[in-house]
Amino acid sequence: MTASLAAYISDKITVTDEELNTILSYFRLIKLKKDEVLLSHGEASQRTFFVNKGCVRIFFINNEGQESTRYFAFENQFATALVSFITSDPSEELIQAVESSEVFYITHKNFFYLLETIPQWGKFYRIYLEMAYVNNTNRLMSFLTQDATERYRLLLAENPTVVRRLSNKMVASYLNMSQETLSRLKSKL
Repeated sequence: MTASLAAYISDKITVTDEELNTILSYFRLIKLKKDEVLLSHGEASQRTFFVNKGCVRIFFINNEGQESTRYFAFENQFATALVSFITSDPSEELIQAVESSEVFYITHKNFFYLLETIPQWGKFYRIYLEMAYVNNTNRLMSFLTQDATERYRLLLAENPTVVRRLSNKMVASYLNMSQETLSRLKSKL
């Protein structure tokens, strides 16, 4: 059951079988219904998730109630409200299953215990943080330097799964545009 998680970890770091088994022993599997919330606004992020099957999203809700999606995690991807996970402060973000999903999670306490006991887990964490930084910076740059058409084309080129599997409402929320704009772009391209 943990084969995909084991493969993901082994692809990022070199660990012995014993170390890998120790790491995996701290992960728990949960099955989620579509729209089930894993983290609510204002709650401290105490878990990091690995998507085994399905999709989860990380998003904000502004004062007007409008949703803005920061990240989608599909199969074989990690997701967490990273700022809250690092600081233990209440999260501004929410995490929700957007499909029926199976995810493995590790608690904050156990994640940081592994940092103290398995040296390669520190390398794994560094790689995770670097990827998160690159993803977030690239998204910010796209909002500042690209128009709606360019952002949609980039999404189609880099992550077409988002467009294929998710609703227009969620895709528009991710691209920071209205559903009407997204519909026009889809019909035009």
